[in-house]
Amino acid sequence: MLASGPPSRMGSSVSPSQGIFPPSNIGNSEFLNVGASSSFPPPELDMNKNDETDLLSVSWNQNSGCIAAGTSNGFRIYNCEPFKETFRRDLKSGGFKIVEMLFRCNILGLVGSVGNTHYPPNKVLIWDDHQSRCIGEFTFRSEVRGVKLRRDRIVVVLEHKIYIYNLMDLKLLHQIETLANTRGLCCLSHHSNTFVLACPGLCKGQVRVEHFGLNVTKLINAHDSQIACFTLSMDGLLLATASVKGTLIRIFNTMDGSRLQEVRRGADRAEINSMALSPNVQWLAASSDKGTVHLFNLRVRVFGEDTRSNSPRGPALAHQNSSTSLDPLVSPNTGANPNSSLSFMRGVLPKYFSSEWSFAQFHLSERTKFIVAFGSQSQNSVLIVGMDGSFYRCSFDPVRGGAMLQKEYVSFLKFQSRSTI
Repeated sequence: MLASGPPSRMGSSVSPSQGIFPPSNIGNSEFLNVGASSSFPPPELDMNKNDETDLLSVSWNQNSGCIAAGTSNGFRIYNCEPFKETFRRDLKSGGFKIVEMLFRCNILGLVGSVGNTHYPPNKVLIWDDHQSRCIGEFTFRSEVRGVKLRRDRIVVVLEHKIYIYNLMDLKLLHQIETLANTRGLCCLSHHSNTFVLACPGLCKGQVRVEHFGLNVTKLINAHDSQIACFTLSMDGLLLATASVKGTLIRIFNTMDGSRLQEVRRGADRAEINSMALSPNVQWLAASSDKGTVHLFNLRVRVFGEDTRSNSPRGPALAHQNSSTSLDPLVSPNTGANPNSSLSFMRGVLPKYFSSEWSFAQFHLSERTKFIVAFGSQSQNSVLIVGMDGSFYRCSFDPVRGGAMLQKEYVSFLKFQSRSTI
C-alpha cells in the first residue's frame, strides 16, 4: 500500500492564489526540503531577448485547451482554439524542462533545465504568474522527471519514487516506489469527485493504479516488455497502455484490472510518444516516432448509457461504485477499426492477422516528437503539437475514418499561422 508522509509541523496554511506557503522540513532519502520560496532570488525578466529560442518541452493542460512550452530562456503558454500565445516569460537565468499548468489558472509547476542558473533540475517551483513569483518549492536529491497537478494535489515524479502533496499546505501525503522511471511516466484523473493515479509498478510491464478515494491499489500486468506510455480517462476508470515495442495498445478497466480491448499501431517496433482518450472515451489517439498519428475506435462505454449520446460519461461511472461499470461493446453509431482481410482465419493464422488496426491516420515528420490531444470545439477534432514548434488541428470522419483532414497549421515559435479550412 501507500506510504504516508510523517506528521506535518506546519502552521496556518494560505491558498496558492494568495501566494504564501508556511515552511516545512520533512526528511527521507530523496526529499530534502519544501516550503516558501526563500533560497531563490526572484527571476529577472530578459528584456533584451534574442529570437533564437529552443523548445525543451511541450505539454497540454488538463482539458487540452492550452499548451505549456518550456523554452531555453523561460516558458510560454498558448491557447489552442483559437490558437494564440497567451503569455510568455523570458528569463535571464535560463530555461525550463518541465512546465505544468493547472487548468487555466495562474498556478504553474516548473522545473529548470540543466543550464538554468537559478532553478536547477532537482527542484520543483510552484509559480504564481499573477504575482510573478515562486510561492513554494520542493528540493530533492535527484533530478525531477515529472510534475502533475490537480486542483487539490501536487505530484512529483523521480526516477524511483513518486511524492504526492496537498496543494493547499504542501503537506506530504503519500510516497510510491516505482521501477526505474526515466521517462517520468505518471498520469492523474481530473474529475473533482475521483482521484486516480497511474504509474509504473515494481515489475517490468506493470502499471500501478491508485484509487485514492476508495483506498484501493490495483496492479495491472499490461505488457511483457517495459512500459513506454500510458494515459487515463478523465475519471480514471479507463487506462490505455503501450510498451517499448510500440506495436500494441491495450485498454484496461482500472477497477478490476480486466483488459477491455487491444488495438495494433503497426507491425514494426516504434516509440509511442503520447496517447490521449477522448472525453467521451469513444476514441483513442496515439503518436509515435514513425511520424503517424493513429486514431482508434473504442468498444467500451458505461453500462446503461445511451451509446448515441456524445456527452461525457455520467455519475454512475464517475463515482466508481461498481467494479463492473465498464461494459465493452461495439458502438452502433461509428465505424469499427479495420481488420486484416484474413481475420476470418482467427485462431489459425498468427495473432497479427486478426488485429484491430487504426480507424483514421494523420502523417507527420518522423524526425520530430509529437504529442496528441482531442479538441474541445469539435468532437471529431484532434490536436497535435511537435517539438519543432508546430501545431496542427485535424478532423476525422467518424463513420468512414481514413486520412484525417488538416484544418490548421501554426509554427508557434515563429508566429506563422496558416488555416487550411
